Amino acid sequence: MLRVVILSLSDDGCSTPRVPVLACQDALRAAGAEIELVNAGSDAEIDAALASASGGSRLVVATAADGQVRAVVRRLVRKNTPAASKRPADLPADRTVPDLPPIGILPLDPTGPDLASRLGLPRDPALVAQAVLDGNVRRFDLLRNDGSSLTLDGALLGGADDEGRAVPFKAHVNVDDAVLSNGREPLIAAVVANAGGYSAFDGLPLVIDPKPSDGILDVAVALAVRRRGRVEIEVRRGRGRAVAVTPRADLPFLDDGVAGSLTRKRTWWMERAAWGAYAPA
Repeated sequence: MLRVVILSLSDDGCSTPRVPVLACQDALRAAGAEIELVNAGSDAEIDAALASASGGSRLVVATAADGQVRAVVRRLVRKNTPAASKRPADLPADRTVPDLPPIGILPLDPTGPDLASRLGLPRDPALVAQAVLDGNVRRFDLLRNDGSSLTLDGALLGGADDEGRAVPFKAHVNVDDAVLSNGREPLIAAVVANAGGYSAFDGLPLVIDPKPSDGILDVAVALAVRRRGRVEIEVRRGRGRAVAVTPRADLPFLDDGVAGSLTRKRTWWMERAAWGAYAPA
């Protein structure tokens, strides 16, 4: 009998299952699966759920926000990544992370948009259940960074004032060996993209059609430039395996929907096809 763990994440300790969770549970049970519902509000509780879902069981993450998927994948990376001194001989040369165990993603919002929709994954609980039962897996890239975290969708760097206007900032931005900003020009926004969640800023296209399974990250910076007496918005784009951003001052950002502040250089690098999700064949 197939065993499935459905993991819900909550910071407030609420353990009442949401309607999509119950619907997915019913569909899995109707197919003969054994179900365990787990609620987690900390890294330790996520780790316990991952341990419960090991050994042939399958894991479904019921997600109300992209940052919750990231939280689970981050713990998977921590659990499965070997120390540099114990690197397996069969680990691809361009990877530090082995193939992570696949997860099912169950969106709690029936409409999105969210990471599941951008990855082309099912939203209906019955379809999510069927994908988990079938066991077909699609592999996706992830971006690790030297801040001990990772990115599945993308990161938008830059903030806005109380009126919603972009606050200019200065940062050195380079993609592999290409310099997009030398750190002396005021930028309006910058984006590091794996998928398409941050393709645009305030209606301005930044990265063009980023693909979350092509092994390449997309980066863009936007800045105001004066040409022939007029102010225009210039977008500089780059693609590669790694990007480094060095801010001149504290720099607010959104990374997979989670807010933070960048106070020193941060580097993101590509981990090609490192994680996987159950998806229709």
